[in-house]
Amino acid sequence: MAMDIERIYAALPAAPMADEVRWIRSYVLDEGGGSVGTVCIYEATSEDAIRKHAALADLPVDEIIPIADTVLVRPDPATAPA
Repeated sequence: MAMDIERIYAALPAAPMADEVRWIRSYVLDEGGGSVGTVCIYEATSEDAIRKHAALADLPVDEIIPIADTVLVRPDPATAPA
């Protein structure tokens, strides 16, 4: 799983679309059988900007769902040391 996370970070363009897309965070999902998926949170000017950013990084975009609101119950837990 760590290799997939490293690949995601390495693939992301440094800042060619900084005025259109801001990557907030990603969740890496264990999909079983050694397979992983991701859910990524972006702030962007449009869905097209997210798709273009993903294409530049050679990452798939299966679905884009606008976030209606945020409910923060508590901060995210700290990542466990490797």
